Amino acid sequence: MLLMFDFKRLDIFPVLDIAIQNAIVNLYALEEKKGKIMLNNITKIAENWKPYRTIACLYLWAIKDGKENN
Repeated sequence: MLLMFDFKRLDIFPVLDIAIQNAIVNLYALEEKKGKIMLNNITKIAENWKPYRTIACLYLWAIKDGKENN
């Protein structure tokens, strides 16, 4: 979070963040919802967002918070 918000790095992906995990599982309708297989799937999905994974995470958090229409 320090790298994302204080240092303004654009390509940080917090794979262990529960909100990010839940948002990706729901958005991509992943079958596996826990464990290493899920983390591998999430990491592969996030590779497509390089070099702007931080921005993608901001959108995922906004969706989680119900701010997708604002």
